[in-house]
Amino acid sequence: MSTRAVLEVIALDVEDAVAAQAGGADRLELVTDIAADGLTPPAETFAAIRAAVGISLRVMLRLRDGFAAGDVEALVRAARELRAAGADEFVLGFLDEAGGPDLAVVERLLAELDGCRWTFHRAIDHCADRDALRKQLADLPGLDAYLTAGSPDGVDDGLPTLLAEATRRGEPGYTQRLLVGGGLRLDHVPRLRAAGVGAFHIGGAARPHGWTAPVSAEAVREWRTAVDR
Repeated sequence: MSTRAVLEVIALDVEDAVAAQAGGADRLELVTDIAADGLTPPAETFAAIRAAVGISLRVMLRLRDGFAAGDVEALVRAARELRAAGADEFVLGFLDEAGGPDLAVVERLLAELDGCRWTFHRAIDHCADRDALRKQLADLPGLDAYLTAGSPDGVDDGLPTLLAEATRRGEPGYTQRLLVGGGLRLDHVPRLRAAGVGAFHIGGAARPHGWTAPVSAEAVREWRTAVDR
């Protein structure tokens, strides 16, 4: 069985997607409006990117900044439109007012996704109790990854949490892949790989000239080399 690490890169458009694939990314996270930490892109953007690259695409389901769901019917419509356009992998995650997972909203969306694979995103870093959240979500259909920095403040602060969770792989609530992202740097990678973490997510790190410039294939290639080392 291959132990090649997964490298996921945030893409905003076709140019990003093509560069990320050329650099060796395994998967894209498709978002729009990075100023709001990434919202749902139009179905047309998904379709254009899907036509341009052959790697996996996970599409964000999130219509507002923060971790409350907001307009659930609009989220359901967005999910339906993306599914109709051919999207089959997603990223989502909502918290209720108590800081627990908003199961009602998540389950409503999963009914639209009909078994598609999905990532619970960095809402886990803002929840009241990570362990409880994982156990509440453990048996939801299609959930195969948590995108997490281990802390709301990024991987520097979250590293002890990530390393501890990596040792629990296979326990109830810990069967999903740890997809580490959020302030992730190249110098974090060796410790995470040594602990058995096998998936990494980059956004700004793939854009040495900032978010106004496209993804750099060369930057992605540097990450590909680091996570494969």
